[in-house]
Amino acid sequence: MTPNILLSWRFPEYSAYSRKKSWYVWAGIFFLGLLCYAIFTANFLFGLIIIMAAIILFVNQNQKPQNLNFSLSEKGLIIEDKIYPYAEIKKFWLLYEPPEVKNIYFEFKSSFKPILMIPLENQNPLKVREVLKKYLAEDLEKENESTSEALARVLKL
Repeated sequence: MTPNILLSWRFPEYSAYSRKKSWYVWAGIFFLGLLCYAIFTANFLFGLIIIMAAIILFVNQNQKPQNLNFSLSEKGLIIEDKIYPYAEIKKFWLLYEPPEVKNIYFEFKSSFKPILMIPLENQNPLKVREVLKKYLAEDLEKENESTSEALARVLKL
C-alpha cells in the first residue's frame, strides 16, 4: 500500500560546486604537502589515505549528482524507494539562511544512523515544519549548521 504523500520535491544527492583553476592548484599543493609529510614521517598508511582522497575528489568532480525524489508522507520520510518511518526518527530541525543554507535535519533514535540532511530547495520551510510537527518533535535549540558542513561549503568540498 502506497502511503499518502503530503509534500514532495527533488534534490541533488550532494552539492556540486563550480571550482576555479586556483582551487585545484591550492588543493594540489595541500595534498602534495600532506603526501610529503606522510613520506617524511614514514606514515605510509596516511599517504595512501591522502592519495585515495585525491582520487575520490577527482572522480566526483567529473560526475554530476543524481537528483533524488523526497517525500513526506503520513507514514514517514521517503527517499526514492526507501521509507524511514517516523517511529525511527527522534527529532527534526530546520536551518534556513538563504541563499547558502536551506536544509532540514533528521536525527534518528538509533545512534548508529547518522543525522540525515535534506536540502529544502524551493520548498516553503513553514509548510514543511507544519507537516513534520504533526509527527515529530522539533529541536528549536539547533540554530547553526555543523562546523564540518560549514567548512565543506566554504572549501567547496
